[in-house]
Amino acid sequence: MKLAIASDHAGFELKEALKKAFPMHEFVDFGTHDTQSMDYPDTGFPAAQAVADGICEMGILICGSGIGMSITANKVAGIRAALCDNTDVARLSRMHNDANILVLAGRFTAIAYAIEIAETWLHTAFEGGRHKNRINKIHQGERS
Repeated sequence: MKLAIASDHAGFELKEALKKAFPMHEFVDFGTHDTQSMDYPDTGFPAAQAVADGICEMGILICGSGIGMSITANKVAGIRAALCDNTDVARLSRMHNDANILVLAGRFTAIAYAIEIAETWLHTAFEGGRHKNRINKIHQGERS
């Protein structure tokens, strides 16, 4: 699977760890590439756009709290970014919301647990059914 991945300086270490933890996936890394202070929209927007455009199937974004990347990604039409702090929320974000971007909090999520969250998220399918109708309503709202 081709995945967009991006972080700010606070998520850099976790971003690098996730890339190493999932060698079976192809990552398109939108940065940042070090721990120098930078602005999360500079990496979050291009990564989210790559998912929206179908260049990448899904994405993972990381900033200090996860909130900034969530707000940024969800400004892009077609993106359903979910800030997940545990495996249950990660699973439900895929099953019920068809989240196409996982957002993690680099300052508050241990690397080992972030890997578990990402693994759950990557291996959970969308249920469809009644949830598909809700996703369609989100897309209608984006167009209006």
